[in-house]
Amino acid sequence: MHRKSAYILFVAVLVMLVIGIVMLFSTSAFAQDSHGNMYFFIRRQAMWLGIGLTLCAAAVLIDYHFWQRTWWLWFGLAAVALALCFAPHIGMRINGSRRWIGIAQVGVQPSEMAKIAAVFFLAAWFSRHEKESGTLLRGFILPLIITGLLLALILFEVDLGTTVLLGSTTFIIMFVAGVNPILLGSVSFAGIGVILLLATQISGRMSRLAAFLDPERFKQDAGLQQMQALIAWGSGGMEGLGLGNGRQKMLYLPYAHTDFIFPIIGEELGLRVSLAVIFLFVLIIVCGMMIALHAKDRFGLLLGCGIVSLLILQAAVNIGVTTSLLPNKGLPLPFISYGGSNLVACLFGVGLLLNIYRQGVLEPKQKRTTLQARTTPRI
Repeated sequence: MHRKSAYILFVAVLVMLVIGIVMLFSTSAFAQDSHGNMYFFIRRQAMWLGIGLTLCAAAVLIDYHFWQRTWWLWFGLAAVALALCFAPHIGMRINGSRRWIGIAQVGVQPSEMAKIAAVFFLAAWFSRHEKESGTLLRGFILPLIITGLLLALILFEVDLGTTVLLGSTTFIIMFVAGVNPILLGSVSFAGIGVILLLATQISGRMSRLAAFLDPERFKQDAGLQQMQALIAWGSGGMEGLGLGNGRQKMLYLPYAHTDFIFPIIGEELGLRVSLAVIFLFVLIIVCGMMIALHAKDRFGLLLGCGIVSLLILQAAVNIGVTTSLLPNKGLPLPFISYGGSNLVACLFGVGLLLNIYRQGVLEPKQKRTTLQARTTPRI
């Protein structure tokens, strides 16, 4: 299966992109901020899709060791971009969070770049200090402090979901790299405690947590999205109401075209298609990890594990939120939800996985073929 893992991964991503465009066409016309044009979000997403596919192709063609040599550049750019979220007239405050910067009247989310930059750093660090992965200073404290710079900036944006996502990915990479699991577990529990403490101190996040614990009580305010999502799931049943026939997208379910597009898939296309989407993410896990495990070096292994973790943890959180298994976090569904920055970052990550596969499987095969041609005697 490893020989076909890249092809299966590419097809799975392509199918989800198609589902995303179709569902965006179905839902975006009813978006509250549609700017008077029912095709506004479709056009924006098509533009971002073009950018994402271009970066994906570039990531496939560029040797992934380039990112190992230049991780400091992308890390620095990500830190500067995150800091600009707090700059007057540049940073954009939306729904109580400073997650975006305005560039040419287009909102960009720097945290998406920060997630990739953090993976670059961690993979490069533990490749360089492989023999010191089990030590306290170079194997645990220093990488956590450096990654913590980006985590702190994201946390100050009041973006707890992305903070948890990047923190979890950091621990996964460190675990794969051979860091002491007891230390990782201790810091993980401490981090969860800090996040919960911060959530109780921020009124908007505390209301989300309370709505998760008692959805009936808060179904008209903080728990509105998740309650309407459950109604969408119940209305769709096994077969669905039919493409375009969903009712929750008609301003009953807020942000049905972004973070809560998955319940609309269940309402219009039914449980079978919803399970098919989950199966596609399972394929990404299996194929992505097989590519990472067969990488030709340690950096490729850690880079592949980091990219797969980012994609799958984000998908798991989104699905958990939209099915009321987790508190509302505001994370989009990769490849399907509307959102340019996230779509570009996800496609770039797929390109990195395909490059790891190409160098781990295709190039050695080509070298063997060339060597055989040179050593075969001519008759």
